[in-house]
Amino acid sequence: MNSSKAGTVKELPVGIDEATEEEYASQSKLLQEFTNISSIDKAWVFKSESGICSQAMFLISQPNLLANKKRKFMLSTSISKGSNNNVNFQWAPFPVEMTGVSITVPSPSGSKLLVIRNPENESPTQFEIWSSSRLEKEFRIPQSTHGSVYADGWFEGISWNSDESLIAYVAEEPSPCKPSFDCQGYKQGAAKDKECMSWKGQGDWEEEWGECYAGKRQPALFSFCAVEEPSLNFPPYHSGKVHAVKGIAESLSVGQVVWAPPVESIDQYLVFVGWSADPRKLGIKYCYNRPCALYAVKVPLYKSEAAESDLNPDGKFIVFLSAKASVDSGVHSATDSLHRIDWPTDGKLCSSTKIIDVIPVVNCAEDGQFPGLYCSSFLSKPWLSDGCTMILSSYWHSCQVILSVNVLSGEVLRISTADSGFSWNVLTLDRDNIIAVCSSPIDVPQIKYGCLVDKATNTTAWHWLNVSSPIFKCSEKVTSLLSHLQFGITQIPVKDVSDCLTKGAAKSFEAIFVSSKVNNAPDPLIVVLHGGPHSVSLSSFSKSLAFLSSLGFSLLIVNYRGSLGFGEEALQSLPGKIGSQDVNDVLTAIDHVIEKGLVNPSKITVLGGSHGGFLTTHLIGQAPDKFVAAAARNPVCNLSSMVATTDIPDWCYVESYGSKGKTIFTEAPSAEHLTHFYSKSPILHISKVKAPTIFLLGAQDLRVPVSGGLQ
Repeated sequence: MNSSKAGTVKELPVGIDEATEEEYASQSKLLQEFTNISSIDKAWVFKSESGICSQAMFLISQPNLLANKKRKFMLSTSISKGSNNNVNFQWAPFPVEMTGVSITVPSPSGSKLLVIRNPENESPTQFEIWSSSRLEKEFRIPQSTHGSVYADGWFEGISWNSDESLIAYVAEEPSPCKPSFDCQGYKQGAAKDKECMSWKGQGDWEEEWGECYAGKRQPALFSFCAVEEPSLNFPPYHSGKVHAVKGIAESLSVGQVVWAPPVESIDQYLVFVGWSADPRKLGIKYCYNRPCALYAVKVPLYKSEAAESDLNPDGKFIVFLSAKASVDSGVHSATDSLHRIDWPTDGKLCSSTKIIDVIPVVNCAEDGQFPGLYCSSFLSKPWLSDGCTMILSSYWHSCQVILSVNVLSGEVLRISTADSGFSWNVLTLDRDNIIAVCSSPIDVPQIKYGCLVDKATNTTAWHWLNVSSPIFKCSEKVTSLLSHLQFGITQIPVKDVSDCLTKGAAKSFEAIFVSSKVNNAPDPLIVVLHGGPHSVSLSSFSKSLAFLSSLGFSLLIVNYRGSLGFGEEALQSLPGKIGSQDVNDVLTAIDHVIEKGLVNPSKITVLGGSHGGFLTTHLIGQAPDKFVAAAARNPVCNLSSMVATTDIPDWCYVESYGSKGKTIFTEAPSAEHLTHFYSKSPILHISKVKAPTIFLLGAQDLRVPVSGGLQ
């Protein structure tokens, strides 16, 4: 053969021509530019010694697509207020990357910073305590004491006590010994993992909490002493010595621990949430219907001399969110309620301690009124200086808003601006001022600084100032593309109110419509559907959706009935009607924008993940002539097979049967149940599908197993 060639021939993937490859390369580069926009994960504000200005730290993340990880870094700023009611943020010139850091938690006074580094193997967990200028202490906690500290946002809980001498936290319980075998059979004593000619078994099978918790051991409660020299008040504690907190049932998975308000000369309490494994563990991620309770346990080794707490400025009560509506109905997420416990001044707790309702579940609000509380968590320090007003973020229809809540009177006020359609999220408080971010589908996040207009007159009006920040900088190309877009939130009337059993179910739902400002002819449309189904698509900035908009697609982002943010009656109208009510709502929304002339009916595509994938595959089967293409990510395609393999089999029952589903749930479905599940599934309509469809499947997904998508 003649190996010499006049020129090299560019090899292309099969089925892709050079022009297509160049287009892919251009889109890939643009996607990278959108992805590189940073996000703020957390923020903290510290009072300066002078009292004139404040210091703030922002924990920022940026995706590293090639490594499939996030880079995390910290950026500091100094905050000062001028005489003309303006505010100035002096940012540090560069951020500091937090390599290997799992969690950072400032102490109540802001004088110390706890940094935790979880290992990626069987190495010890590293605890560091930093002052303003140096590393003060460093502890290494071996796996024989406990595993990694939980940093998942669910079981996660790390709390300094009020005098900053003790830290309580949630970590994986120590790994049990596993049986080892060699050529002579069972081997006494623990073998090393890499010991030659031996084999280590896995030991007894243990239940886990499903998706995201595979391989994670039971969350347990620990505490350790953070002071250099142990006080006479707690002689068994030594600096860095870890104690497993006693008196907690082994069946409880614990999380979200806080120190209770201290009472002088009385044993101090830890308050935490406990989830029981009875009758068994089901998937818990995004599932607020898992029964749990508040528990208090004494820490008898420590006598408090302090008289303050960071739970509220006066240390008089504890406030907590409840998902009782979700637990009672069986749906994975529902309308929240807020409650208060007045902590006994004598430190004597009893099981009959009165729980006071602050915000009850809202079933159906009047138009323009507070639709109910939708808030999965709140700040560790959410309080204004009056000691009774807390600031939190909540869903309000298709927007996220900032609320002020008076926990004594129950008054709820929407304090973020309501006229723009933007979404707002509170980051932290600077005394009686608020640091927040706001954004829209076409506007990158902007830091806002909120001030009460006139505290002296006790008014409730807030003034919001723009803060110049380097955090959300994006390329000129991205800025230019976004500037040519527009969005609006559209009310979609329910098509057939005669089928509605409640007033809330008959109310309009919403869709967010994103399009080009220059619209000589309608752009191709992508219908975007959220999962859950009891979730919500917010009018906040999404890098992936903004990327699609920038390519020349209009977006119709539908919050069908059953979404969060619209009241409990509207939410509870969907269970038992999946595959019909939600599908019809999406088709109604599409017809609505077609009738307005905003969409070319011959160029409509649809995408969604999880339950959004369920809807995507239902739509291309039930309305095969409506869509020219579809993308389904981890879609629920066949409930009759999913029920036997998912980490949330109860979800299949509740969403297919409605309120009856919780009662009849079994992990041994009858033939009648399986037939009913099949009748609700997209696979029933597979013979009618015409649209080319791309499936994106998670090979290790425990929630919507890959087998359904492959089928």
